[in-house]
Amino acid sequence: MPLAFACIVVLFGTGAVVAGGRSPTAVDAPVAAFAERFDTGVLTALVLPTEPPVWLAILALLTGGALWRRRWDLAAAAVACPALTIALTTWVCKPLFARWYDDHLAYPSGHTAALVSTLTVAILMAPPSWRRMLVAAAVALTALAGLGMVGLGYHYATDVVGGAALAVAATLIVARLAVVARLAVRDRRGRLGVPRESREPADGA
Repeated sequence: MPLAFACIVVLFGTGAVVAGGRSPTAVDAPVAAFAERFDTGVLTALVLPTEPPVWLAILALLTGGALWRRRWDLAAAAVACPALTIALTTWVCKPLFARWYDDHLAYPSGHTAALVSTLTVAILMAPPSWRRMLVAAAVALTALAGLGMVGLGYHYATDVVGGAALAVAATLIVARLAVVARLAVRDRRGRLGVPRESREPADGA
C-alpha cells in the first residue's frame, strides 16, 4: 500500500523535525499568522467537524450501513480504524515525539486524526465513482479544520499534518486487514461447501 507507506514517512519525518520542541517551525509560523486573520466565531465553526459528537455520528451511520449490507468487514473497520488511530495518537505517538503546545502534547493532533480516520473510512465505503470527489472534499474539510485549530491556539500546522498522516496510514492498513480476513473466511466456507448467504454482496461491493 504505497499511500499508507508514504503517510508513515510523513508522520515520522515531520515528527523527527518537531520532536521535543515547544515552538513553531518555519512552516507553522506563516500558517498561524494567516489563521489569526479570521474571526473567532469562524474558526470555531471550522473546528466543529473534529468534535467527537460529529464524527461519532458519522461513524454510527457508516457502521449501520455496513451492517445492513451484511458487510461485517466494513462494519468492523468503521469501529476499529478510528479507535486504533486515537489510541496510537494518544498513547504512542504523542509521548514518542514529545512535541508541546503550551501545557499539552500536541503532535500528532488527535482531533485531526479522529476526523481524517472517519473521512477515510467513508471514502473506502463509498462507490468507486464517488471517491475522487470525496477525497477532494475530505482534504478541503481537513485543511479548514486544521486552520481553525491553529487559529484558536490548539495546535501547530505540523501537528495537523502528522495527525492526518497517521490517520490515513492506520485506517488503510486496518481496512486492508479486515478485507483479507473476510476473504479468508469466504474461502474457508467455500472449501467446507457452505453456500453464500443470500444477502451477502459480491466481491468489491
